[in-house]
Amino acid sequence: MRHTRGHTNNRRSHHALEGINVIKDKESGTLRLPHRLDETTGMYRGKQVAAPRAPKVRAPKVKGPSAEPTGEHVHEHAEHVHANAEAKGSKGVSGKVATGGRPKARSGFGGGA
Repeated sequence: MRHTRGHTNNRRSHHALEGINVIKDKESGTLRLPHRLDETTGMYRGKQVAAPRAPKVRAPKVKGPSAEPTGEHVHEHAEHVHANAEAKGSKGVSGKVATGGRPKARSGFGGGA
């Protein structure tokens, strides 16, 4: 079946975004959604429903390293040596040259000849 531009555009005609309906509260003058509690005053439809929310006090952001020295950062596992570290290193350059540096059979390359 044909799928035309008109068919696609008719379907997409319902995809338009709508703006958020925000109203200004009459008593406090703050912005809020309709039919919702005013969080700054705790009022809903002229009645005190909840305790008013205290304004948040944010600490100023400081760029760079922290002002408090915490000492030297030491990793607990820094001295740990892997069990197979010597086995991998013992193969050396000659082992890579002899085998070609890669496995013989690789998937998708027609088998290992």
